[in-house]
Amino acid sequence: MGSISRYIFRTTFGAFLVVLVSLTALIWVTQALRDIDIMTSQGQTILVFIGITGLIIPLLILVIAPIALLIAVAHTLNKLSTDSEIIVMNAAGMSPWLLFRAFINVAIVVSILVGAISAYFAPKGLRMLRDWLTEVRANVVSTIVQPGRFTSIDTYVTIHIRERRNNGQLVGIFLDDRRNPKERVTVLAETGDLVDNDKGTFLVLQQGIVQRHEVGQRDPAMVVFDRYAFDLSQFAGGQQAVKYSIRERYLWQLVFPDPKDQLYIEQPRQFRAEMHDRLIAPLYPLAFVVLAYAYLGAPRTTRQSRTLSMIGAIAAVGVLRLVGFASTVFGSASSVFLAMQYVALLAAFVFGYFVIRRGIILEPPAFLTNAIAALTERVTQRFAPQQ
Repeated sequence: MGSISRYIFRTTFGAFLVVLVSLTALIWVTQALRDIDIMTSQGQTILVFIGITGLIIPLLILVIAPIALLIAVAHTLNKLSTDSEIIVMNAAGMSPWLLFRAFINVAIVVSILVGAISAYFAPKGLRMLRDWLTEVRANVVSTIVQPGRFTSIDTYVTIHIRERRNNGQLVGIFLDDRRNPKERVTVLAETGDLVDNDKGTFLVLQQGIVQRHEVGQRDPAMVVFDRYAFDLSQFAGGQQAVKYSIRERYLWQLVFPDPKDQLYIEQPRQFRAEMHDRLIAPLYPLAFVVLAYAYLGAPRTTRQSRTLSMIGAIAAVGVLRLVGFASTVFGSASSVFLAMQYVALLAAFVFGYFVIRRGIILEPPAFLTNAIAALTERVTQRFAPQQ
């Protein structure tokens, strides 16, 4: 790789990382705020909240990376054109393929990244997210420590806590147990501690009263206690069988599904559509770079606007990706729709190769350019300040 190719590679890849990190962080924040109840209602710390919501980042990168690459390539080509570097390279006899090769090298790196995320890291993150959410929501201890709320930890057991101190001690505890149809037990305690050991999970209460009201009796029996242990182990759901969705399957599980898998038996076409979407994902960064370079890579003078060419590149990429999404959605109904995304990608590569090979400058017709310029001038004059 020559010095020019290294320069283009560094510039493009650096811009790609900046755009990727920025867009991923922005979208991650908006998605994470939807799960803020994990921290507020389930009693989890901010670190647990960040850890749980951060597991969707690989999936976000999978979607954002090709778009970030397109923006980076467009930025680099615009920079080279603004500084007249493309014109100088072309005048020096440099082949367009030499300049294009540097962008393809970046696209190959991004394609490998997208392929790895699509095959393993995205489903792995979604699996960990499902496992973690199941564990958090099944954890009775994190459920009952919400001060000021009447929480039902079972159909017949309700608990209320007035305050939770910084050392973890619970204050002002009310416990109502109606599991025994012949007796209702109500417990009031000044303080309490949650104890989790090898024997189970217990709520150890201090300084309180136990009220037992038997069916048929008018007055309840009341007992004052200094220390009373209430077993919470039976309310902890324990290990639960987790069924992973199609999106949470690894690529090899889609290519070679288990014939006895109940989900595969019920939805074989969805498995097939998801498999093709994963297989084709690494090709989109390459196609985006080809289209972007086809529209923006040709040398232009300072009088030749690149705005409409930029719009054309964005439109071509948008149509290509839209066909891919539609093929995945409708591909579960017919194999014809699955073939559409391959046809669209092949057309993009052939079109881009033809344009780059011939050195064609993709611009709208002159009449359209003149019409847009005239419209822009009229709008500018209309809103210009009056002298």
